[in-house]
Amino acid sequence: MQVGLYARVFPRATVEETLDAVVAAGVAAVQFGLDCAGLEAVPAAIPAEMPGRIRAAHEARGVRLAAVSGTVNMIHPDPEARSESLRRLEALIRSCPAMGAPAVTLCTGTRDPTSMWRHHPANASPEAWRDLLAALSAVLPAAEAAGVDLAMEPEVANVVDSAARARRLMDELASPRLRVCIDGANLFHRGELARQAEVLDAAFDLVGPDVVLAHAKDLDHDGEAGHLPAGRGRLDYGRYVRLLRRVGYRGAVVLHGLAEADVPACAAFLRGHLGSAG
Repeated sequence: MQVGLYARVFPRATVEETLDAVVAAGVAAVQFGLDCAGLEAVPAAIPAEMPGRIRAAHEARGVRLAAVSGTVNMIHPDPEARSESLRRLEALIRSCPAMGAPAVTLCTGTRDPTSMWRHHPANASPEAWRDLLAALSAVLPAAEAAGVDLAMEPEVANVVDSAARARRLMDELASPRLRVCIDGANLFHRGELARQAEVLDAAFDLVGPDVVLAHAKDLDHDGEAGHLPAGRGRLDYGRYVRLLRRVGYRGAVVLHGLAEADVPACAAFLRGHLGSAG
């Protein structure tokens, strides 16, 4: 495993300047977002030359592109907004081979109309689950054709709010391209942090072999709380990293939810755990 960074931690004017900052920080793997290329994160259109430029910029600097961000609200309550988001997401997926991106990260969404990171009671409804199945069924053919993994993240505010729901979703859709982005700080519903060993172990038992990307941030309480830089909260990083290694994960562990000034300390913290785990 290696330390990775969400490239948008470094707000720069161009793809090349962003990756120069990543290299200067001593990091060799990123999760990239098209907002680092002067576009929207999931834009209405991707300029024809941009995927090749992104690939060339990574290759020239020896930075591994672990995943590209494709987070849209997959169960937005407005069907028209949902349809437009899925159209954009499909175009992004199709551009990934030219970018050299093996995976696209997903947000499974929420019925909240203004923020895809805010819980809504209707997320638990059969209708929300039905819409999520329909949304993924619409974009999975593009992922299968492109050879790209779609990495959904179990997150307490979203419709897939647990590893158990992620397992159910993968079983129902049965696509080899639907996989998991795991973030230990996003798994704890209210009252569960006191049982974090149990929650983490159960999550990896359910979805560990399907993890294709790991995130690294922290939390100081449970619920919608995973907003602290890694090492600044209560997540048991020793256990988290050991579980990643136990399921055979060998990829980037991507720091995010941090400011540029936090990168040296957080990267050193994470390297310490990755080294001590094996």
